[in-house]
Amino acid sequence: MSAIRPRRSVLYMPGANERALEKAKSLPADALILDLEDAVAPEAKVEARRRVCETVSNGGFGLRELIIRINGLETEWGRDDLSAAVKAKPDVILVPKVTSSRDIAEIDGCMKAAGAPANLKLWVMIETPLAILNIQSIADQKRTTSLEGFVIGANDLIKDIRGEYLPDRSNISTSLQLTIIAARAYDLLVFDGVFNDISDSNGFDAEARQAKAYGFDGKTLIHPSQIDPCNTIFAPAANAVDHARAVIAAFDDPLNAGKGVLKVNGKMTELLHLAQAKRTVAIAEAIAQREAVS
Repeated sequence: MSAIRPRRSVLYMPGANERALEKAKSLPADALILDLEDAVAPEAKVEARRRVCETVSNGGFGLRELIIRINGLETEWGRDDLSAAVKAKPDVILVPKVTSSRDIAEIDGCMKAAGAPANLKLWVMIETPLAILNIQSIADQKRTTSLEGFVIGANDLIKDIRGEYLPDRSNISTSLQLTIIAARAYDLLVFDGVFNDISDSNGFDAEARQAKAYGFDGKTLIHPSQIDPCNTIFAPAANAVDHARAVIAAFDDPLNAGKGVLKVNGKMTELLHLAQAKRTVAIAEAIAQREAVS
């Protein structure tokens, strides 16, 4: 199981922007994607690679999880990006536009050949129709590779299906749900795509709440103004944490030893609810620890 740590807000930061990379050290995002792909013009990619890898190597980001998004291996920059990223030692390398299990095996092989330590994880962008069709076989690579998570690339997915953005995302809901189901079946992390309209706070709120209800671990972001609302939405509510603690206490009570079903706060509660309660409390405690040292 992936380590319990806050991953509510995952903010993209352009790798070519030195000021943005420095500012990221003080932002309350749980995780940062330092981007060498979409956010960087072709003529700036080599310099961005140098700057991002140097920034990661120098540290100073506290408990924030650091992800370097490289260019695809099929591009002229991808393999050099991967080699440099491995040497920089982020927490995660994120690779765009994977479409098959073979892609995962190839990326993992390249990481190992570059000297990647066992704790360096791989996340991949799920953003093409073929990736959706192959999502189970991609997820199955968790068993034999460093694959740890999926990141939805909704903009590319909508473009590739020749669709249009819909506020309720009904035209890509099947793709989102299949990705989440595959992630949960293979114990992978899964993150929602970005919300494009920075000025539409109500729209962001609605989409983030939908993402949480779908089962995403967190949401990727494109602007610092989206961090606080995202952190609030994806954090367990105080009453949910209180109820979770009550569930744990009830099952820990020696008087309830051996019982599979209890009544807690007036609700019938089974062992499956105990597992959920333990995760809720663990996440809440991890968030509290994270915020205490910010």
